[in-house]
Formats: sequence, structure tokens, C-alpha cells
Amino acid sequence: MKRNLLSVAALLFGTLFLFMGNGLQGILLPVRGNLEGYATTTLGLLGTSWAGGFVIGCLVAPKLVRRVGHVRAFSGFISIIAIIALVSGIIIDPIWWVILRAVTGFSTAGTSMIIESWLNERASNESRGAIFSLYIGITLLGVVGGQMMIPLEDVRTPVLFMICGIFYCIAMLPTTLSTAASPQPLKAVRLDLPALYRNSPVSCLGILLVGIANGAYGTLAPVFGAGAGLSDTSIAIMMSSTIFAGAMMQLPAGRLSDRIDRRYVLAAMSGIAALAGLLIFFLHPTSAGLLIGLVVLYGAVANTLYPIAVAHANDFAASEDFVKVSGGLLLLYGIGTVIGPTIGGPVMSMITPHALFLVTAIAHVLITVYAIIRSRIRAAVPVSDRDAYTTIPTGTSPMLTPQSMSLADRGAGKAADTGKSPESGDPAVKFG
Repeated sequence: MKRNLLSVAALLFGTLFLFMGNGLQGILLPVRGNLEGYATTTLGLLGTSWAGGFVIGCLVAPKLVRRVGHVRAFSGFISIIAIIALVSGIIIDPIWWVILRAVTGFSTAGTSMIIESWLNERASNESRGAIFSLYIGITLLGVVGGQMMIPLEDVRTPVLFMICGIFYCIAMLPTTLSTAASPQPLKAVRLDLPALYRNSPVSCLGILLVGIANGAYGTLAPVFGAGAGLSDTSIAIMMSSTIFAGAMMQLPAGRLSDRIDRRYVLAAMSGIAALAGLLIFFLHPTSAGLLIGLVVLYGAVANTLYPIAVAHANDFAASEDFVKVSGGLLLLYGIGTVIGPTIGGPVMSMITPHALFLVTAIAHVLITVYAIIRSRIRAAVPVSDRDAYTTIPTGTSPMLTPQSMSLADRGAGKAADTGKSPESGDPAVKFG
């Protein structure tokens, strides 16, 4: 175990700085754009273009990596991200920012896929879970660390953009200087929506709606914070606290979903997220403490929805199809994150910044209603036959790529697969 962790220590060190840059840039652009007077719709497009680029990157990047190799591709992708971070501090223009943000999303997918495949190659069956958990922890720590850089410098200057560039350049060093052999070629995951829906209607529709809610919040929360009168420091605290709250709720929510019908847990967590969002929208809290508290409550429950939905989908799939199911759902989630900011920006412009949580509340209410309806139609999988819950943070934390599903390797710990679907007795849905 110790030898496996030491073999990826340098790579994880680079990952920390990569996500520090991602965290800082992700909050810096909307905060600076808001100060420049950009419309909320335009700021929403920053998230839309990034998510769109990320999804395309998950589909296209494997071909580029296979053509030029992991090290060259990683250096190329991260160089592009660093250049864009620096250019964004020089060219203060919303159109250019939206275009460049799409390229950043594409390149981020490429760098993340390379890192995750590299970790997967170095992990043994005994260390895979520990390495995946450590990787998730480092990405969360990196994002929080990057976000907390905001109060240290005036966002009106290009200094923070320069710091982003420095973080990205540091992230490049461990991989480019490594003499270790490159991992196996990346595998692209095919998105098969009909098969995904047949496997688990709740997970398919639920993850799309979670992507819409999380995409809207992840992009527009800094804009909401500024519109609600929060300082840059308070906005950074709000964003970081939401990530920590979501991480802390993973284990209790996961254990609960392992014991009872996951759809009930999904409905309950979605209902609480909807309630928190509606309270923010209707009450318009003026106290920074109360406002941040409600947002943190929202984030705590909202960030449990994705992994619960993935676990529910894998309950109805053969264990060997875990990566295909989870990878396909991840790409479906990415589509939702494209839609979320596109809807959220105009709604906030037409109503108030607090309307961001009206958008998320509608999505969460739909999840609650649909999960309850489906629980009346399809029988739950017996506890003894369920896939074990694994933490897969998304939303306010960085998006993962389909390569991370191989690293998680959750299907390996699943009980013997009967190949039957509890709903109909027919063979379980196969992907491929």
C-alpha cells in the first residue's frame, strides 16, 4: 500500500496545484465579471461554455492522447489552461471569456483524464480505494485552497489571474519530469441514453436534473453572493463551506441509502435542498450568517444526490458494466451542467439574484416527485444484492471524468451478480 501511494505522490502533488488553479479561476471570473457590470446571463454562459467544453473533452480527448502520448498531451492541455488564465486577466471582454472558458473546460477534461488513468495504472486492487479517496480529498482541498485566495488580492487587478497561471505551471512539473512509463491508452465512454434510462429511470432523469441544479449553483453562486451584498471574503467562505458540508454529508447519506430504498433517500435529500433553496428565494435573508448557513445546508444535501443516484443505477446493472453505467451517467450529468447556467443566468436577470435558488428548487422538487413515483412502480433491490455506496463528489466540487470510474472500481466489491433485474426478472441491461 505504502509503495503504491509513494509511486503517485508526485502526480498527486501536481493534481493539488491543478485544482487550486481551477478553484481560483472558477470563482475569479464571475466575481470580476460582476464588478465589470456583465449581465448575469453572460456570466451564466461562462459555466455553460466550460461544461460544454468539458463534456466534449471527455469524448474527444482520448483520441488526442492516443495520438501524441500522455506526457505530451498533458503538457499541451495544461499549457493551454495556463495561457488562457493569463490572457483572461489581460483581455477583459465577456465574449472572449466565454470562448476561452470552453477551451479551458475541454483542456481540463484532458488533464483530469490523464491524471485519473495514471493513478488507475499505478493502483493495485488493495490500494485502489485508498488512492481514489486520497485523489478526491486532494481535488477538494485544491479547489477550496484556490477559492480562499480571493480575499488576498484585489480582483480588479490581474494579480490573481497570474497566480492561476503559476499554479498551473507548477501542476505541470511532476508529470513532465517523471521518468515513469505512461499508462495504457485512454478509453472513451459511449453515451447510450436509451440503455441508461432502461437501466434506471430515476438515476437517468435524476442525474440530469442534479446537473442542472449543480451547474447553475457552481457557476452563478459567486454572482448571487455579490448580488446579495456579500463581500469577496464571505463569497469565498460560502463556496468553500458548501464543499466541506457536502463532503461531510457523504458518509451518513451513503450509509442510510445502503439500508433503505435509495429512492427514498434521494427524495428526502432533494426535498431538503428544495426547501433550503425556497427559503433563500422567498426570505431574502439580509444577515450574512443566516444566508451562508442556508446555502451551506443546501450544499450539504445537494452534493449527496449524485453518488446516491449512481449507486442506485448500479444496483440494477451487472457489476462488469459499472464503468460504462457510471461513465455514461457522468456525461449525462455534464449535459445538465450545460443547461443549468443557461437557464439560471436569464432567470436571475429577470427576477433577482436570489432566483438562482428558485431554479435549483424546481429541479430538486422534480427529483423528489419522480423518485417517489418510481418507488411505487419498481421494487427496490434487496439490501444484500446492492452495490456498495462510494463517495463521488460533484457539483460544487470539480467534475470527474469517466476514467475516474475505473479508479473507483466500485463494481469489484459488489455481491455476486445474478444477471437479473428485480423489476421484471429479465436479464439486466447490458452496455456495450
